[in-house]
Amino acid sequence: MNWGKGLILVMVIFVLFIPSMGVFMFLSPADDYDHRYYEKGLTFNQDYDREKQVATDHAQPDIQFSGRKMKLTFTHPAKGKVTFERPSNNLLDKVFQLDSGLGTEIEIPIVSMTKGQWQLIFDWKSNNKSYLYQKEVFIK
Repeated sequence: MNWGKGLILVMVIFVLFIPSMGVFMFLSPADDYDHRYYEKGLTFNQDYDREKQVATDHAQPDIQFSGRKMKLTFTHPAKGKVTFERPSNNLLDKVFQLDSGLGTEIEIPIVSMTKGQWQLIFDWKSNNKSYLYQKEVFIK
């Protein structure tokens, strides 16, 4: 093969490459941009203080999985919510209300939860203090 045919072959490959990249870009899934970015920025200091309060009081909940239930144990009676966020699909996100009553344990059924990686966001009040705790878990 002489250099002319090689040059034409390279140009044809390049001409096919450009439209294929355009099609690939349009068919790729949406970016992972957090659409609540600005709202989170406005409450950053409050959230930071609540996360720091968890570390100060050693109040992080103990999380255990048994069968298709998640058992949470708090240091004091707690009332609030836990948000299950799925990093790969925000349509699967779920929110469960927490209320331990006078005790410190809460069980949450996870039968309907898809197996895989989840981000748990605990937002609760206990002993007249507000707490915020985040934990990444893998549901089997």
